[in-house]
Amino acid sequence: MPPVNRTPLDAAATQAALDALPDWRGRLGALRTAFRAPSAAVALKLVARVGELAEELDHHPSLDWRYDLVFISWTTHSAGWRVTAFDVAAAERTSQIAQALGAVAEPALPRSLELALDTTDPALVRGVWATALGYEQRPGDEDSLYDPHDRGPSVWFQRTSTPAASRWHLDVSVASEIADDVVAAVTAAGASADPAEAPAFTVLTDPCGDRVCICTPLGRQHPAQ
Repeated sequence: MPPVNRTPLDAAATQAALDALPDWRGRLGALRTAFRAPSAAVALKLVARVGELAEELDHHPSLDWRYDLVFISWTTHSAGWRVTAFDVAAAERTSQIAQALGAVAEPALPRSLELALDTTDPALVRGVWATALGYEQRPGDEDSLYDPHDRGPSVWFQRTSTPAASRWHLDVSVASEIADDVVAAVTAAGASADPAEAPAFTVLTDPCGDRVCICTPLGRQHPAQ
């Protein structure tokens, strides 16, 4: 594979890449999908072959095996955890490997969770949560904390002059094609919905006032945000 530029893609380039990658979705700085294999044994073969690809490219994805499902995300750490042409090429190769093994992409299956804390001053509380969770900041991102092992959900501090009474809320990022169904299902379960910022996110509030936002890449400056 020839050298590929590891400069972060802009919004137009990212969307063009996603248009050519039907197996993948862009979300929270990465290309993400899940592949369902014919069996657990085949899923393990997929894991192994993606591992071989990662070693070949010297570019390694986050990967999670669950019986016949393999969840994969590609991002470029050296580019600030952003999507680059390298990730696009790696995702395309991954799809080819999966197809050869008879694994089927289910790109709407993965969901990404962020924990969001309303605060007037992130610096005031950041150290407490970084220490409690064993999380760390990433360069250029003062408003979020991340699991250094990419296992737990990220934490971000939402700057607001009117923090919610419960202060914490969850951000759940889903594939855009299922967002309306998810919002409808949560509303049917008893939540009230505020779609003022849709399709970027819809705020759902439970009967006790606790909030969860169903988020999509639509309506945002960058389609992989």
